[in-house]
Amino acid sequence: MTAKLTVLATGGTIAGIAGSAIASDYDAGQIAIEDYLQDVAGLGLAAELSAQQIANIDSADIGQPVWNALHRATLAALNDPECQGIIITHGTDTLEETAFLLDLTLPASKPVVMVGAMRPADAVGYDGLRNFANAVRVAGDGDAAGRGVLVVMGDRIFGARDVRKVRTRGTEAFRGFPRESVGLVTPSSLEWFGAPWRLGAGPQFDWAENLPEVAIVAAYSGLGAEAMARCIGPHTRGIVVAGVGEGNMPEAVRRELARRCGQGLQVVRASRADEGMVDAEPDDAANGFVASRALTPAKARILLQLLIASGQSDRAAIQRVFNGH
Repeated sequence: MTAKLTVLATGGTIAGIAGSAIASDYDAGQIAIEDYLQDVAGLGLAAELSAQQIANIDSADIGQPVWNALHRATLAALNDPECQGIIITHGTDTLEETAFLLDLTLPASKPVVMVGAMRPADAVGYDGLRNFANAVRVAGDGDAAGRGVLVVMGDRIFGARDVRKVRTRGTEAFRGFPRESVGLVTPSSLEWFGAPWRLGAGPQFDWAENLPEVAIVAAYSGLGAEAMARCIGPHTRGIVVAGVGEGNMPEAVRRELARRCGQGLQVVRASRADEGMVDAEPDDAANGFVASRALTPAKARILLQLLIASGQSDRAAIQRVFNGH
């Protein structure tokens, strides 16, 4: 059976060109999606693909304007009765952030699958076409609905909450935490590791056209309160501390942030470690801090932005939302 799928393209390495099969550098976002689908047509995939170019840029440059356009296009595809699933091509550097943002703001009614590549299209061992073929298989599978936004990379399927980029090179660059992959896929096979967990679920947050400013500050040996304070501008509504260990920070920084919390700043403790939980501590309530649990600093930032945009300011209520992620 041929699935009718919508492809929304944003650029990235999957659409990148190096100019040499063995070059070490390349330009992301060089191939238009219509041209890319001409190459895809030769794979013989069981899908009818329609495409829209949202952007064609390096994912390091993706921000609110592209997110706004991408969200609108994805929501339109979800509401199109002819569309059975959506594929979003995206650069890998910020793929996990876009995936998590869309996961929190879209219904889980149809498959939404994000995909990228670690090597440009003219490189030896280009992984983009295989990843795309895998994404087509997932997006065309009815059991992919009810799982929120999914990421397909390296023959694995990840949930948006869990996925994170852990390597700068090689095609096995993504991992999941606390759940590893939620399924395995090849162009000819698909295996899920469990039942859908969001069947019938709507978006958890309304879309915000202008997300509030939330900064991420990395903790390190010798970080002082003044250096940290310089990261807080006049429009900064929140701070995520990429803390050492389980979200820890120097005492002087803690005192300064606790003072700022008393003035209305929202502060989330996360960890700069690749894997690990940051649980609430007894002092968090007194300090006014929130613990990120399993979320990376980048994802904690997005969740905090959405909470602030929704009007939430109560620390305990914010902590309960983080506990659920």
